[in-house]
Amino acid sequence: MLPQFGTAVRKKNLANAGATDLGGAAPDKASVDAAWLVLEAANDLGDHAAVDACRRVIDAELNGTAARSADVDLVLGYFR
Repeated sequence: MLPQFGTAVRKKNLANAGATDLGGAAPDKASVDAAWLVLEAANDLGDHAAVDACRRVIDAELNGTAARSADVDLVLGYFR
């Protein structure tokens, strides 16, 4: 069963994101919007690795935590 992204509540302030996670940065609005688009396309194509990366970027934004830079790079470069 897929997790529900729209029901998550922010737990941390985005200004403090990344302070404890050295592997990423707080996702910006553009990368989160792109993650939703890529998530739909990756689901249609059966690209499970991209789906997982999109979920991590979206979860990071919803939780106010840092997304891994590799995940953000995959999302932003998916249609290139």
